[in-house]
Amino acid sequence: MRGLVVPDQDEDFTADPVELFFDLAFVFAFSQLVGFLVHHRDWTHVGQASLVFGILWVVWSQVTWAANAVAGNSRLVRLVFLAATATSVPMAASVSTALDNSGYLFAIPVVIITSLGLLLATQGARDDDGHQQGRAFILSAGVFAVLMLGGAALDDAGRVIAWTAAISFYVVGTLKTTDTDWTMRAGHFAERHGLIIIVALGEVIVAVGKPLVESLEEGDSLAATSVIALIAAGVFGCLMWWAYFDRVQPALEHRVEQTEGAARSALARDNYTYFNLFIVAGVVVGAAGLEELTLHPGDEAPLAFRAMLFGGIALFLGGIGLSALRTFGAIARERGAGIVLAAVLLFGASSLDGVWLIVALDAVLVGMLAAEHVRIERPSSAAD
Repeated sequence: MRGLVVPDQDEDFTADPVELFFDLAFVFAFSQLVGFLVHHRDWTHVGQASLVFGILWVVWSQVTWAANAVAGNSRLVRLVFLAATATSVPMAASVSTALDNSGYLFAIPVVIITSLGLLLATQGARDDDGHQQGRAFILSAGVFAVLMLGGAALDDAGRVIAWTAAISFYVVGTLKTTDTDWTMRAGHFAERHGLIIIVALGEVIVAVGKPLVESLEEGDSLAATSVIALIAAGVFGCLMWWAYFDRVQPALEHRVEQTEGAARSALARDNYTYFNLFIVAGVVVGAAGLEELTLHPGDEAPLAFRAMLFGGIALFLGGIGLSALRTFGAIARERGAGIVLAAVLLFGASSLDGVWLIVALDAVLVGMLAAEHVRIERPSSAAD
């Protein structure tokens, strides 16, 4: 192996394969959340799922911020990410029972992973600014860890309160520590947050396909409506991908690259740490609604699952709209109209079978994206 030429570890700041490997571990966690929402369709459990998702986002986000300032192909970074990936398995396995009887099984891995991120931020940086920024995480990460472990020792409302406080303190910490001239590599940061959205979109495919695979394994054949529902659900995932990656993702990355100093840190924090939370959460919630509709395509969709599907669309498109407004002062009119039309369809056409509800929803999204494209692109084409 001596003949293999390895690139300089000080110069590679693109997302390393080990970072994608870490992201893929969250597929397990997201799938657990989807299953939890499918089987618990009341507001109390939706609130619990939101709390657990918020903690997962804190874990992922903290490691991502820490890794943004160091070369991704260094062995220290790779070892930290591999350790975090292995630790994420019990965390993901306990997602659905974290607020019941698996408090420590969930909380201890969460604390370990955030501690590994802190190690990466303080030891992985190769300059004084990087070390100072890493130390800025210590207070917020320490309080977060104490509240997570303390909450695991409590029951019911006590645990919810403690873990909600942990998230709140972390958010306050990010407001204080990133409101400075933070080391920010826009390309890497945009790539990392794009990857986690793709991971979440992959969960849509898993959620809608897994129940039908089980039916095939039992020897059942798929009806035509089931096949149409599968294709329509796949199209839905593709439209969600297009809604973010065709225009929004490159525009946000370019603007963050153009911004300097503390304004760059704040812009990246708001767009990626805060607004991306809504985007990824939207995919997870939408996947729960889609799973039921594709599993029973010939039946009228229950209200709870139509509400989940609407909530997913509203969170996803709303998160994108917030980014557009924050970054460019632009109002995403077509996206707002898409949310309204989705609400009319999902709550007004309750008699539609699940399969045709998904098809109609796809049509709404296609019309939304087409109208936006025509409004934005046609004037420039005419000028050319």
